[in-house]
Amino acid sequence: MTETTASSNTIVGVVPYLSVDGAVKAAELYARAFGAEEIARHPVDDQGRTMHIHLTIHGGSVMLCDFYPEHGYPAVRPQAFTMHLQVPDPDVWWNRAEAAGLEIVTPLQKMFWGDRYGQLKDPFGVLWSIGGT
Repeated sequence: MTETTASSNTIVGVVPYLSVDGAVKAAELYARAFGAEEIARHPVDDQGRTMHIHLTIHGGSVMLCDFYPEHGYPAVRPQAFTMHLQVPDPDVWWNRAEAAGLEIVTPLQKMFWGDRYGQLKDPFGVLWSIGGT
């Protein structure tokens, strides 16, 4: 994708900004696993790192970048948060994510609160949950 700006896309609410080891590869995986659509991308730097990728997944924004230790973003695997997708058809979303290579952490199942819910982890260390009726 060529360099674009997010000015044509209105961003509202809380937007997760993930630092991962391989932002371009993560964006490609999220396209396969979650149907992510790319809104904007800055070109890679001379070290092959990407400063910014803006995606939408199921109507919500997710932003990504590679680690930049020299600017206060050291290489630390994601921890202590979960990216949750609440969808009307969790089995469809789950099967696509699993087929894209995400690792099952908690199998998709009927939970005590009534939703089908499960958790998967991507190769970048990000935990994703999928839930719905």
